[in-house]
Amino acid sequence: MKKVILLIVFAFVACNSETFVSELPTIYNPELNDTIVQRTYLALGDSYTIGESVNEKERWPVQLVEKLNFNNYYFKQPVIIAKTGWTTGNLSTAIISENLTETFDIVTLLIGVNNQFQGRSINEFQNQFRELLSKAISFAKNKPENVIVVSIPDWGVSPFANSLERAQISSEIDAFNVVKKEETLKQNAV
Repeated sequence: MKKVILLIVFAFVACNSETFVSELPTIYNPELNDTIVQRTYLALGDSYTIGESVNEKERWPVQLVEKLNFNNYYFKQPVIIAKTGWTTGNLSTAIISENLTETFDIVTLLIGVNNQFQGRSINEFQNQFRELLSKAISFAKNKPENVIVVSIPDWGVSPFANSLERAQISSEIDAFNVVKKEETLKQNAV
């Protein structure tokens, strides 16, 4: 989990500042005696995003915002739409029911582990992921470069998979991640 967070933080810190220069809300920070930009962040996903069995402060989107704020990239607390057990279809349904009307400066998308775990087809995943990615881009002010797709971690190496076929799990996760990468590149997201 810490490696994922570090990679995302590195990606943000390494980004050109132009990535985030787009009609952002400003707030006044009396401690800095300056007006600063406060960015918004939407995290879409499943148990990896919501942080199953961890405190809110230990969720990676919350930790990411904390690290970014520490490095003078000021963000409000993330809006998180994620739940343990969600597939791409569940996330799509949840986004519709949330009825979000706002847009965000950045959006992360980490979904798919439950599609693999439940034995869903890769074709179903690809179609639903493509739609989710398009929706994520629309939430990111139609700027695909402000959408970060996170690969599915390989749960086959975890203690949860002790009695299961680890090689098969890893192979399937790899196949789902290949689809994510292809669709992400097609839509010019990160």
